[in-house]
Amino acid sequence: MAMNLLIAIGASVLAGLAGIGRLTRFGATALIRLLQPPWYPAQYLQQMLVIGWLSLPVVGLTAIFTGSALAQQIFIGGSRFNAASTVPAVTVIGVVRELGPVLGGLMVAGRVASAMAAELGTMRVTEQIDALVTLRTDPFRWLVAPRLLAAVLVMPALVLVSNALGVMGGWLLATQRLGFNSAQYLATTARYLEADDVISSLVKAAVFGFFIALMGCYHGYHSGGGAAGVGRATTNAVVSSFILILLANLVITVIVFGS
Repeated sequence: MAMNLLIAIGASVLAGLAGIGRLTRFGATALIRLLQPPWYPAQYLQQMLVIGWLSLPVVGLTAIFTGSALAQQIFIGGSRFNAASTVPAVTVIGVVRELGPVLGGLMVAGRVASAMAAELGTMRVTEQIDALVTLRTDPFRWLVAPRLLAAVLVMPALVLVSNALGVMGGWLLATQRLGFNSAQYLATTARYLEADDVISSLVKAAVFGFFIALMGCYHGYHSGGGAAGVGRATTNAVVSSFILILLANLVITVIVFGS
């Protein structure tokens, strides 16, 4: 029994390492193709539109609701210690450093990674990717590279909008419901917002965008088994994107603000 247990553990570890190796090779191949011609500008622009512009409503609404709820909770908690005046400072720091990029990344992952995995998975099971190879078109240049670059470029813009709307949501609730003065609230917000907060938020956004596109393309590209396989690829893309976003957020936060 002990030997069987060790064999099972070893097999799981080896399978995990093999999966990491395949993912690393897939990502490296996509990055190399991204730097080499030919390029397809129409594909890049289309993916920027799909990932960025079409994700804006869900990211914006999430940011407004979250910023408002955060301001309300900070006010309730701060009132217990006579610290309700900290609402503007804590809200802007919490939104810009964490909630804006993380929630924005999760919402985009739920929408974009699943769509990428479903699209590429369908192309795989219907042999459209094989047809591209037959036509001497590199699938990495045509399908994967545009999605990776578009996600990395548009995610910082989405997170900037998310941060602004999150802070605006907190400001609206604080001034309309909690009795804060609008000018003082905005002045406190500007005083406590630092450049490092914004920079770390944008770095997180770019990293999140890379992981979202990578996992969506990887699981879709390697899907198989018909409609059920496409469904599994879609689920795996979303779950793995969520995990990598949360892990990357922890690592970047510790690196930037750990000291």
